[in-house]
Amino acid sequence: MTEADAARAVRVERDGPVTTVVLSRPAARNAVDGPTARQLAEAFREFEADEGAAVAVLWGEGGTFCAGADLKAVGTGRGNRVEPEGDGPMGPTRLRLTKPVIAAVAGHAVAGGLELALWCDLRVVEEDAVFGVFCRRWGVPLIDGGTVRLPRLIGESRAMDLILTGRPVPAAEAHAIGLANRLVPAGRARAAAEELAREIAGFPQLCLRHDRLSVREQHGLAEPEALANELRHGTVPLAAGETLAGAARFASGAGRHGSFTG
Repeated sequence: MTEADAARAVRVERDGPVTTVVLSRPAARNAVDGPTARQLAEAFREFEADEGAAVAVLWGEGGTFCAGADLKAVGTGRGNRVEPEGDGPMGPTRLRLTKPVIAAVAGHAVAGGLELALWCDLRVVEEDAVFGVFCRRWGVPLIDGGTVRLPRLIGESRAMDLILTGRPVPAAEAHAIGLANRLVPAGRARAAAEELAREIAGFPQLCLRHDRLSVREQHGLAEPEALANELRHGTVPLAAGETLAGAARFASGAGRHGSFTG
């Protein structure tokens, strides 16, 4: 695959504040090789830098979210980059964005594809989707955050079950253990994720982003330090006037009686 081909493997579509990053290698079940990983990372850097973009959706075209790294590319010029610095082998998995990303999961999200989904903030999952550490059978390690993010998300015991056995995890189980946030009918993941993204984009963004960052940064901090970090983040929208503006809207009657628009 040439770099020009790789550029076509990742497509970015924008609709107001929602950016959808489309992984488009359906013939390879959206497996990610080195050039595709670079394109994914670049797409999310552009999203982060775009002042008009509030929320991103990551979706795999053709009925599969992502089958992981492209093992056919290993040992070739298209192999995934495996280095301690810079981007992860799957692309964006080491990026720490200030804005939320939603995974729209259809079909399989396995091996490195599972790790891409774990990197996202939320996962909207079709009812017939399947997760799993399928790379277990090939001796391919989890090096895009899987051994870190999965236990944080679902607990060490459940994560160890998935990691050691490599078994398939159907969507219903994924939802029950907290791996999937929302289940939707087959064929609806992208639309549902984009609808959720628009809802999130409608809220006051400074406060939302700093609350999100406080959650992200509390791992490894003792409770007093985590609480101090929470306050540091919370003072930003207070100082910027966003909270005062929100209080004024509340006083005028906006946002009450089940209306959650920003």
